[in-house]
Amino acid sequence: MSTAPVLVIAGPTASGKTGAALALARAARSRGLPPVEIISVDSALVYRGMDIGTAKPTPAERAEVPHHLIDLIEPTAAYSTAEFVADARRLIGEIRARGAEPVLAGGTMLYLKALFDGLDTLPPADAALRAELDAQAARIGWPAMHAELARIDPTTAARLAPNDAQRIQRALEVWRLSGQPLSAWHTDRFDRARVAEAARPDEFRLLSLEPQDRAWLHARIAQRFEAMLAEGFVPEVERLRARGDLDPGLPSMRCVGYRQAWEALDGLWPASELAERGIAATRQLAKRQLTWLRSMPQREVIAADGPDPVGAVLARGLPLLEARAR
Repeated sequence: MSTAPVLVIAGPTASGKTGAALALARAARSRGLPPVEIISVDSALVYRGMDIGTAKPTPAERAEVPHHLIDLIEPTAAYSTAEFVADARRLIGEIRARGAEPVLAGGTMLYLKALFDGLDTLPPADAALRAELDAQAARIGWPAMHAELARIDPTTAARLAPNDAQRIQRALEVWRLSGQPLSAWHTDRFDRARVAEAARPDEFRLLSLEPQDRAWLHARIAQRFEAMLAEGFVPEVERLRARGDLDPGLPSMRCVGYRQAWEALDGLWPASELAERGIAATRQLAKRQLTWLRSMPQREVIAADGPDPVGAVLARGLPLLEARAR
């Protein structure tokens, strides 16, 4: 079999990535091409028990087409970008070794950037230091921690919200461990370590489902969030809370939708506002995803709101599978 790039289908939330990947798998099967296996590029899908709020592929879809990097860990745990890169590369090799073809699909852009450009050699997480930072934040609040970050690393602080606990904590952790601000780790002097792990220019082919009309995406986001509520999203979060081992500071509970539902159940604001707040947070996520995508010059844009976005994905993806079959 010939070498061909690995296909990646990305895009903002609710842009149709999962449907396009499944359509490609079905089209490959109908044409007798190598079977497709989907590798999830989604930091929320790794958590078990978080199904409705993550729009996880249904059991029927996962039975029809093999999916990977879904339901890996409990929501008490964490899954790093480095782990994703290692797992994705391992799976690509294993899938191709058994005569199938991997297709990556998802919208966690940090994962994609690390896969394409390599990982920064940042200091590893330090549990004791994180506990110390959490204790300090409990005393003075995350806005004050953000102010501290602004004094030592104004570049990083400028792009973080004052209540973005996870990222503020990590930036302060890097500073205290290395004596260097996080922004310094993204300068040219660290490029050599990063490039050593970067993908080859021809290793991946990135198809990006992007709406030409933002209002189209906003309507899709609202429709999907309302559908999740109708499917039992709030009871899902209630079950997670009832476990007794989760809290709103965990990465899993910081996921869009889950954070807003947890706050509503804590009574921080009326439950009647959940849809509005969840939709607004999802729209902000989509905006960030599009900003990430536009920084990737290799992407091939497909209009998610065009007349036939799935057909456009098939037109580009099927020739890759045919090349692999030759």
